[in-house]
Amino acid sequence: MLHAQGPLLTVDVGDRTAERVEISDLLEETVGGRATATHLAHDRIPFDADPFGPENRAYVSTGPLQLSQMSFTGRMNMTSLSPLTDGLASTNAGGYMSRHFADAGISVLELAGASDDLLAVHVTDEGVEFEAVPELEGAEVSAVSDHMEAEHGLGPEHCLAIGPAGENQVRFASVMTFDSRAFGRGGLGAVLGSKNVKCVTFEGNAPPQVEVPAEAASEIHREAATADDIMKRQGTTSGTEFINDNFSLPTRYFSEMEFEHAADIGGNAVEEKKYKKGSCSACAFACKLPTKDEEAGVETEGPEFETVYSFGSNQGVDDIVDVMKANELCDELGMDTISAGVTVSAYLASEDEFGNAELAREVTEQIAHREGVGDLLADGVHRSHDELGVEDMTVKGMEFAAHDGRVLHGLGLQYAVANRGADHMFATMQSIEYRGGLDPQGTEGKAGTVVEQENFCAFRDSGVVCAFSGSYIDDEGFEALFDADYEQLLAVGASVVERERHFNNKRGRDASEDRLPYEVPDLESSIREYYDLRGYNDDGTVPDDRVSSPSTPAPADD
Repeated sequence: MLHAQGPLLTVDVGDRTAERVEISDLLEETVGGRATATHLAHDRIPFDADPFGPENRAYVSTGPLQLSQMSFTGRMNMTSLSPLTDGLASTNAGGYMSRHFADAGISVLELAGASDDLLAVHVTDEGVEFEAVPELEGAEVSAVSDHMEAEHGLGPEHCLAIGPAGENQVRFASVMTFDSRAFGRGGLGAVLGSKNVKCVTFEGNAPPQVEVPAEAASEIHREAATADDIMKRQGTTSGTEFINDNFSLPTRYFSEMEFEHAADIGGNAVEEKKYKKGSCSACAFACKLPTKDEEAGVETEGPEFETVYSFGSNQGVDDIVDVMKANELCDELGMDTISAGVTVSAYLASEDEFGNAELAREVTEQIAHREGVGDLLADGVHRSHDELGVEDMTVKGMEFAAHDGRVLHGLGLQYAVANRGADHMFATMQSIEYRGGLDPQGTEGKAGTVVEQENFCAFRDSGVVCAFSGSYIDDEGFEALFDADYEQLLAVGASVVERERHFNNKRGRDASEDRLPYEVPDLESSIREYYDLRGYNDDGTVPDDRVSSPSTPAPADD
């Protein structure tokens, strides 16, 4: 099976030490990306760790395809114990960093400990340097990139960075790369903030050698380059009006299911503001959305559909320029636009201020700096809803994505059982129900599809392959790329899902958290079927004998 190559680099920012350890056996079992990081996190982060404590660890990992020049591979994975969900969480981001990371000659970076000083960590193929950067305290993301480029010649394509939100341990703070690409969900920016790591840079000239099947990769790249796909013009916003008209676009903090001004913030509105093409490293698909409005003085990348929902319809905001401003603000402050937008919409609901975009931006700033009401909201909806007097629209502490489980019932089942909670990317059931592959109504008989989709998404995140490759890489394409039967690939994904859940179980979480804040038909019986198909215990826990991993190295202090 094709897999990533290169050692694990453990960097203890408290002790200022770095150690490279061979993990070839683990990589052979896990491919790379999310799977490798999850196995390491499960076995090396204490089950009782504090997400903000030095015992938590953060993993940045690559897959084998980042050593190719194939489209849909300009991405990286990040994994840690989430301050938002209090369980293991993985997230991935695009941009241009993946090739520089690989050039440093490693497959996984592990950040451990906590620094007394605000740090920049510089990773190269020759070693690791630690730089105190007190002058970057409170700096926004692009200012960090500017500083690294001026001082070290390392632009945003070389950098991971956090903004003020990460430093202030906002529970949904993101880690940013290329200034506008986010490791968004789960609050891993706050983990770096707790470690006092402002940025990490990567450069080198020693990429591991991985033989990616050239014919399969070339065909995928060719199709990505020549396809006439609306996503090349409008990104994920291309489906805004279709979803609004035929399914649901959550509006005014979930109190309504259709937004009367969807056309004003949807794909056509975004395309009108787009001024050039945007892409990720080596990708010919070019689906990114550089946008600007000269009159308002805003220039950003996006918004994508999730931000159109979170800072648009769900806040009752109907001006695409206001959504663009919010998108740019979150990128600079370093916050997940989904959780930030939903949390702000909860505040607007409590104040009866829907549609007040200026107030929304003021509160967003307050959240990043934990000032005023922002200190409450920085902990997310789950921890603040009682004081706000609004419904807790989260699962496992994570705010809902745009796709609505009240209408797409298979997605509702996915949200309920997902280890990350209300994250649409955990199994992407919405894509099947939108296009009619499954009747959106009801959950009966859908547990098997959820299992297979979870396994596939976990494997894809281990590759690491962009989710937008779905129309260009089928099952046989994945088999050709990774030189393995499709069932073998799904088995890698299954091990990820089981290991995430087992870690969370050891933190005291069980079936009682597999729930939704709304009714979905046959949900309880479908959850039971899901447990049976997974081989879980009746209480939703994973049997211990399913997660042994003799090839995972122990931490040095063990």
